[in-house]
Amino acid sequence: MSARKQGVSSVVRAVWRVCVMVAGVSCGGEEAVVPPEEPTTQSARLAPQDTLSLQSHTLWLKPDGTVWSWGTNYGGELGDGTHNHRSTPAQVPNLTSVTAVEAGRGNYSMARRADGSLWVWGYNTYGQLGDGTTTSRWSPIPVPGFSGVSSVSGGYMHSMALKSDGTVWAWGRNADGQLGDGSTTQRLSPVRALGLSLVTSVSAGYDFSAALKADGTVWTWGDNTDGELGNGTLTDRLTPAQVPGLTGVVFLMAGHSHVMAVKSDGTVWVWGRNDWGVLGLGEGAPIRQLTPTQVPGISQVAFVDSGEHYTVALKTDGTLWGWGYNNYGQLGEGTGGVKYLPTQLPGLTQVATLGVGRYHAMAIKQDGTAWAWGLHDAYQYANVTRPDSAVAVATQFTGALRPVGGLYETLVLKADGTVWGAGRNGSGQLGDGSGTQRVVPAQAVGLTGAVSVASGANHALAAKSDGTVWAWGGNGSGQLGDGSTTASLIPIQVPGLTGVAAVAAGDGFSLALKSDGTLWAWGRNSSGSLGDGTTTGRTTPALVPNFTGVKAVATAPGADHVLALKTNGTLWAWGGNSYGQLGDGSVLRKLSPVFVNLTGVLSIATGSDHSLVVRTGGAVWTWGRNDAAQLGDGTGTTRTLPVQVQGVTGATALAAGDRHSLMLRSDGTLWAWGSNSEGELGDGTMTGRPLPVRVRAPAGVVALSAGARHSLAMTPDGTVWAWGLNLFGQHGNNKWGFKTTPVQQW
Repeated sequence: MSARKQGVSSVVRAVWRVCVMVAGVSCGGEEAVVPPEEPTTQSARLAPQDTLSLQSHTLWLKPDGTVWSWGTNYGGELGDGTHNHRSTPAQVPNLTSVTAVEAGRGNYSMARRADGSLWVWGYNTYGQLGDGTTTSRWSPIPVPGFSGVSSVSGGYMHSMALKSDGTVWAWGRNADGQLGDGSTTQRLSPVRALGLSLVTSVSAGYDFSAALKADGTVWTWGDNTDGELGNGTLTDRLTPAQVPGLTGVVFLMAGHSHVMAVKSDGTVWVWGRNDWGVLGLGEGAPIRQLTPTQVPGISQVAFVDSGEHYTVALKTDGTLWGWGYNNYGQLGEGTGGVKYLPTQLPGLTQVATLGVGRYHAMAIKQDGTAWAWGLHDAYQYANVTRPDSAVAVATQFTGALRPVGGLYETLVLKADGTVWGAGRNGSGQLGDGSGTQRVVPAQAVGLTGAVSVASGANHALAAKSDGTVWAWGGNGSGQLGDGSTTASLIPIQVPGLTGVAAVAAGDGFSLALKSDGTLWAWGRNSSGSLGDGTTTGRTTPALVPNFTGVKAVATAPGADHVLALKTNGTLWAWGGNSYGQLGDGSVLRKLSPVFVNLTGVLSIATGSDHSLVVRTGGAVWTWGRNDAAQLGDGTGTTRTLPVQVQGVTGATALAAGDRHSLMLRSDGTLWAWGSNSEGELGDGTMTGRPLPVRVRAPAGVVALSAGARHSLAMTPDGTVWAWGLNLFGQHGNNKWGFKTTPVQQW
C-alpha cells in the first residue's frame, strides 16, 4: 500500500524465502535466494487479493477463515490485545469466519466476516474505525449497526466500505471531502457517499477516494492537489464524479496521491503525482499527470499496488513487474536506483497473491510458500532469516569529538581533526568527492585540523585550527563563499577569512564567528539571514555590521533565521520570522540583529522555524512554530515571545530539527519533545510528545545534535548514537528506514 510515516531498518536487494507458518509450509534449511524458474503460462492460478494485506504490519487470511498478523503494533493493529511488535505470525484472537482483510495505512486493521459484518482494531484518532468514537482498539470489535459489507479499503485517516447492494460508505477524517457526503465534517460512523450505485470496488488514498462501477467507469472525490481525481483539474470535490474518458476498467487501486486502473485488456492506466517514477510513464514524465495515461510496456495485468514511490504489478501469467523507487531493493532485482518503466522482478513466477508495503513487498506462490523483498526490520518479514549477514556492517569507529546533523545527512568531527559523513550527498555535501549517497561513513577529502563543523541544507563548513574556513557541497546561493555559484564535491578554502573559531550553516547561507567576536556571513539573504540590513545575497563573506562581542551563533539546516549570544549575556536574532522564531513579538522578518528580551542565557539552538535557549539554573525557554508541539509547552500554539518549558531543570545544551527538540541535562540524560513521526524522539514510539520525554539513550551523553528528522548523541568514549529517520543512510550503518531508539552507528 501507499506511503506511511514508518520505516524499516535494513535492506535486502534480493528476494528472500519467508518462513511464514500461516502459508502452511515448512522452510527447513532451504537456500535464502530464490532460484531461477521456468516461465509459466497464463493458466497460473491467481488467488483473491484480499487474503494478504501489508503495511508495516501484515494480515494473512487463512483458508479456514482465521486471521494471522505480525509486524509493528504501535496502535494495536495486530489485534492481540497488546502494543508489542511481533516478528512471528500469531492468530488474531476471537476472530473467525473472515472472508477479507485490509491493513489500513494508518496503523489499523479491518476484517469482513462471512455474515457481512465489519470488524476493526488499531488506531482511531480520526474515527477511522467507524465505531462512533476516537478510541483506539487493541482487539477486534464490530462496527455497530453496519452489515452487508462486501469489501473494504483502509486509507490513512479514513476508511471505505462497499455494501452488497452496490452502495459506498465512508468514515473518519473528511477535511478534503474524501468521504463523499458533500461536507468536510469528520464522521465517526459510516455515512453514505452521495450519488453512487452499482459499485463493484472501492479504494482509499491519502485524502481522496475512488470507486469502480459495474459499467467499467471510475469515480473519484476528495483532495485533488496533485490531480488524483483524474479530471484534468486541480480542484477538490466533495462528492463523487466520473473520471472523464476512462472506461472498461476491471480493477482499481488508489495510492498515496495517485491512482492505478487496470482495463479489461490487461493494460494499466495511471494518474496523479509521479514522484520517483511511481506512475511508470518513463523518465522525464511530468510530476503530475492530471488525466488517465497508459503505462507503456506492460499488459495482461491482473493486480497492481504501490508503496512509497514504487509500484508492483501481478500479471495473469504469475510474474511480477515493478517500477519507481528502488534504493531499498523493493523491486526485487538488486540494482537499486529508479526504474521509470516496468521491469520484471527476476526469479519469481507462479505468484498467486501479492501484497505491497511501504518499502517491502510479499508474494504467495501457488505452492503456498511466501517470499518477501525490500527493506525490513525484526518484524516485517515474519521469521525469515535476517539478511543482515548479506550486507556489510559499518565499522563502529570511535574517537568522535562532535556529531553534526544535516538536513538528511550526518557529519562527525573526530578528535584527530578529520571529518566523516553519511547520508544524502547529491550536492557533494559529504565532501568525499563523489556526490554519491553514502550509507557508511566516508571521509571528507583532504580536510584535517578541523575544530568546528556545520551542515546546512545542502552544503557544509569547517573551521580549522589555523583559523581558516573550508566549504563544500551546493553553492547555488554562493554559500561556499568562493565568489562563485559552482558546487564543490570536496572542501575548498573560503578566501579572505582568518581567525575563525566556529562556523554555522543554514538553508543556503553560512556564518563564521571570529575569535575577536565579530561575525561574518554569506550566501542566500532573501529573508535577511546575513544580518547586513539588506536582502542582497553574497558570494563572499561580509561582516555583520555594528555587531561585536559575539560568543556563540546558531542556525539550522532548514532555517532562515539566526540567533547570536553576546559575551554580556544578551540574546539577538535576525532573518526569517514567519512563525515568530525571532522572539520579538512579531512575525516580520528582520534584516539586522534585534534584541530578544531574555537575560541569563547560557546556551542557544534553533530548529527550522523555532528557537530554544538554556537560561541560568538550567531552565529552557522556547518560541516560534509549534504545530508539532516542538516548543514543549504542552500546546500546539505558535509563540512570538519566549515561553518556559515547564518542569525542566538542569539543562546544559539543546538541539532542534525540523519539528522536534532535544535537551541534555547535567546528569547526562537526554530528553526530547515535538514531532516523532520517524522516531526522532528516541523513546521507542512514534507518538509525538507535547512535553519532554526521556530518550532511551545510553548514560552519560556529552553532546547532541539533530537533523531534520533524525537525532544524534555522543558518549564520553567518543561513540555516536543515532535514531529517527534513516531514509538516506544518515545513520551511517549501511541500513535504511528508521530507528525509534538510539543505536550505536559510529
